[in-house]
Amino acid sequence: MIDRCLPWFNYSGAMARKVGLERDDVITAALAVLDEAGPAHLTLRAVADRLGVRAPSLYSHVDGIDGLRRLLAVTVTRQFGEALGRSVMGRSGDDALEAFARTYRRWALDHPGRYELTLLPLTEPAERRAAGRAAYDALNAVLAGYGLTGTDAARAGRALRAALHGFASLEAADNLGRDSHDASFEHLVRLLVDGIRTASATTSGSA
Repeated sequence: MIDRCLPWFNYSGAMARKVGLERDDVITAALAVLDEAGPAHLTLRAVADRLGVRAPSLYSHVDGIDGLRRLLAVTVTRQFGEALGRSVMGRSGDDALEAFARTYRRWALDHPGRYELTLLPLTEPAERRAAGRAAYDALNAVLAGYGLTGTDAARAGRALRAALHGFASLEAADNLGRDSHDASFEHLVRLLVDGIRTASATTSGSA
């Protein structure tokens, strides 16, 4: 016979679920754990402790730790894209490109755990496209200001992202040496502007 005095037993025959707990609450708690401890320490137990519930109760809202990581990846990728979108709103040309680059770096440094999850591969193509739409639209708007579209824009966009990701990752790892990081970044931005201008001129000349 089951002892109903045991702390893990409740009269409904299931693990207790905190009244009023919603998926958004789980996401908020998980983001707090992510910001404080980083992706390596993101566990269901850590999120449950923050919410004051038992870890198994989270399965009502997420499909285990992998499901939670995918959910957070979608959430933070959208946040990142929205920040990039706001940075280029009302801007064009070099001004837009510079704002995009500076926002990329700042967001990656201010939110290292979240930024790491923006790189998490998503298994569903539709999910990936939806999550990255805001960032994709912001980048395409910047490149369109230089007359770059289609394949030209795709290649320029990959190069731009690779440069910004590389700098932000090296800076986060403190692998940029003793020189001013700000000065080094502004030099990179100038190189990117010159490179995109050259790509634009080459495309226009071959049209």
